[in-house]
Amino acid sequence: MNNTNQSNQVTHTVAGTDIEAVKRENEQSGMSYNEAKEFLARTSGGHGTSVYSDTNIEAVKKKNQTKQKE
Repeated sequence: MNNTNQSNQVTHTVAGTDIEAVKRENEQSGMSYNEAKEFLARTSGGHGTSVYSDTNIEAVKKKNQTKQKE
């Protein structure tokens, strides 16, 4: 078997799927699973979403303490 004409880059799977075509289609398919999770956490709140929060916790605590003194 002559391997000199084969490139080191794989362009198709064993089943014949064009890997680059799949990548292009994926780029145009919308949000990824993790992007969708982040979007839902930011827009709907919910349990366990603090990792996506941009709320300044210390500022909220300070504001709450000020309100309690009034």
